Amino acid sequence: MKLITNIHQLLVTGEYKAPVRGKAMSQMPYISNAYLLIKEDRIHDYGAMQDIPAITNVEIIDATGKIVLPMWCDSHTHLVYATGREDEFVDRINGLSYEEIAKRGGGILNSVARLRAMSEDALFEDATKRLEHLISLGTGAIEIKSGYGLSVAAEKKMLSVIARLKTHFDIPIKATLLGAHAIPTEYKDDRKAYIQLIIKEMIPAFAKDNLCDFIDVFCESGYFTVAEMEAILEAGKAHGLRPKVHVNQFNAIGGIAAAVKYDALSVDHLEELVTEDIDALKGSNTIPVALPGCSFFLSIPYTPARQLIDAGLPLAIATDYNPGSAPSGNMNFVVAQACIQLNMTPEEAITAATINGAFAMDIASETGSITKGKKANLIITTPQKSYNTIPYRFGHHQIEQLILNGKRL
Repeated sequence: MKLITNIHQLLVTGEYKAPVRGKAMSQMPYISNAYLLIKEDRIHDYGAMQDIPAITNVEIIDATGKIVLPMWCDSHTHLVYATGREDEFVDRINGLSYEEIAKRGGGILNSVARLRAMSEDALFEDATKRLEHLISLGTGAIEIKSGYGLSVAAEKKMLSVIARLKTHFDIPIKATLLGAHAIPTEYKDDRKAYIQLIIKEMIPAFAKDNLCDFIDVFCESGYFTVAEMEAILEAGKAHGLRPKVHVNQFNAIGGIAAAVKYDALSVDHLEELVTEDIDALKGSNTIPVALPGCSFFLSIPYTPARQLIDAGLPLAIATDYNPGSAPSGNMNFVVAQACIQLNMTPEEAITAATINGAFAMDIASETGSITKGKKANLIITTPQKSYNTIPYRFGHHQIEQLILNGKRL
């Protein structure tokens, strides 16, 4: 057993039966001068130091002046990809937009060509290095999408890499089929045929082999229409795949209401919102997810987090880690961005990156909060005055120690 003592602030404590919504996100449940007891890989007990039970034969970790919180839950990434797209980064500096680069054969289709040429083993090796780095930055649970294959063979290759990551890493990892990320070049004159390929071949085969947990569509002008998304989500749900979808990145075209109709677990991006979108989310079980790293990198609007929270909705934040529009998987930076650019309070940002992120991956029964019986996946910070310092000192490394499944890393 391990006993963490003298914790300055123990964050995100208690039982969570549902995502934290609206005004409740601004209330951080925490214990000052706390202890936390770990038994094997689980949180066994916690509370105020004055109530610490008598324990023998235990490893003591002194956290005097330090903050302890759950490891970050990153509910939206594209971690498996071939190579970076630094050349397109320079193109954007020179004035080309994301859409203009895509029309020239760059963007998603650039990543598709490179990924198809790589072996599964090479993809796995690269993805392993990336995930090891993200864990060192405090990420303790992650969702990973396909979508850079856009053929049955290449999408299966990506999903097989994610399956291998699940075996290699003892953290919660969720896989999402994003065959509807773009129309591949070979189907540019017959998009209906490609959509049927997704519906008739990809979804049934990958679901049967348990290669994916969720289904996703990039519902956006120039990519997939609302009607096309609905057809794909219908097929996915018929095979047990709940939707987690890209919507409203550049335009509001009705995708949110359609996603809610299909009981999407989350709707992600939301840089563009209209009143009808927020109304559609009210009373639903769908979690909005903001991706501020993408807005930062592409210089596009940020998700209007205040509108969503003030409407009484839950909100999660994630990195969108990918080679084209968000080439960073650092959740610490995303938490800071949530405060600086989305005008969220530190309480809201930390909640969005922990327990709400866990709900956005359907893993909140295992991780995302300091709850008895959950995985002991913990961040121990350097000495901090308060948890407000975590987003305030952006760019500084504030993690002193990580505990993953009850073991020190």
